[in-house]
Amino acid sequence: MDHPIQLTRLRSGLTVVTERMDRVETVSIGAYVASGSRNESEQENGVSHFLEHMAFKGTTSRSAAAIAEEVEAVGGHINAYTAREQTAYYVKMLKEDTALGFDIIGDILTHSVFEPEELERERSVILQEIGQANDTPDDIIFDHFQTTAYPNQSLGRAVLGSADAIRNMPRSVLTGYMARNYTNNNVVIAATGKLRHEVILDLVQKHFADLPGNAPPRFDNATYAGGEFREERDLDQVHVVLGFPSVGYGDPDYYSTVLLSTLLGGGMSSRLFQEIREKRGLVYSIYSFAAPFKDGGLFGIYAGTGESEVAELMPVMLEELGKAQAHISEPELSRARAQLKASLLMSQESTGSRCEQLARQIQTFGRVIPTEEVLGKINAVTEADIRHAAMRHFRAPPTLATVGPSAQVPTLANIAETLAA
Repeated sequence: MDHPIQLTRLRSGLTVVTERMDRVETVSIGAYVASGSRNESEQENGVSHFLEHMAFKGTTSRSAAAIAEEVEAVGGHINAYTAREQTAYYVKMLKEDTALGFDIIGDILTHSVFEPEELERERSVILQEIGQANDTPDDIIFDHFQTTAYPNQSLGRAVLGSADAIRNMPRSVLTGYMARNYTNNNVVIAATGKLRHEVILDLVQKHFADLPGNAPPRFDNATYAGGEFREERDLDQVHVVLGFPSVGYGDPDYYSTVLLSTLLGGGMSSRLFQEIREKRGLVYSIYSFAAPFKDGGLFGIYAGTGESEVAELMPVMLEELGKAQAHISEPELSRARAQLKASLLMSQESTGSRCEQLARQIQTFGRVIPTEEVLGKINAVTEADIRHAAMRHFRAPPTLATVGPSAQVPTLANIAETLAA
């Protein structure tokens, strides 16, 4: 029997990857564009996300309502997302509706019309979305953190764009960006579920034939700067993100970094959760995160706490960062390994998650990474590797972002001094 995962690079330059999952009755289909907000110029910031919205607003043969009705008439789901390095369009349907799924995704990527009336309506929707994000401090703080870490460059700008940029963005910016980035060499078509690779290839060649063939433009390498951002607001809580320059997907310390994040702030048994929430009751929410990019990344810790509690919270948080450089126990490393491996294996039971994984691996590494290889790398991480990752991160120049009453949050200079001690 054929291997369940098959990869074909068409003459056009388009890459097609499928995974046959015989125990399901559905198919997930995605078109993954290797361009996101970091591919935008300052003047067109927000165009990737605007384009994602507009793709559902009508083609030469379908109205916006028809797109939604055709998918939902067969019980399917259609959606999209924009990230800093990727924009994705995907559907999930019953296996017998596979051809319709390819028809619709292909149609919105190659024949969207961007009618002026729909454009203005969606511009208003996105401005509402930006307003909602600005009104949500535990959401917008991550944009402030990113901008402070990577100032004056595309990787630091918000995925949604600024309100002014969206208000003034003409149709030509959307069509021009799409023509440059939505190309055969910059798109991976992935499908997982109950399928046959040969059938998928035929559908791709039929419905994506009109993608342009030009090479996509390169993005600029990111330059981490770090720094401090504070926005005073009259809130009940102060929201804090403290972070550091981190590693990209291909870095030798990648798996050590992910495991460090897991044991430090990745669950209820993690160090930060136990020490700061369970023992001291200083927060409702605290967690760490590793955000890798192709050429670097960010490691951060988020906490939401009261104005009076933050003075106690920050020294305890910094103390835990120091402890991670000095000692990692085998039991907590084993727990972190188990969490990471379980998360990986559980995600592979979802056709949608598996679809996204395959596309990301191809766009990042140029190949599909066998699950056994990933598990082997997770198992190979030692306590010494975790300590090394902690020293690499927590001795680097930090980035601090706060929203809310932050008078009791130490300055960035004080934080750096404490970490260096």
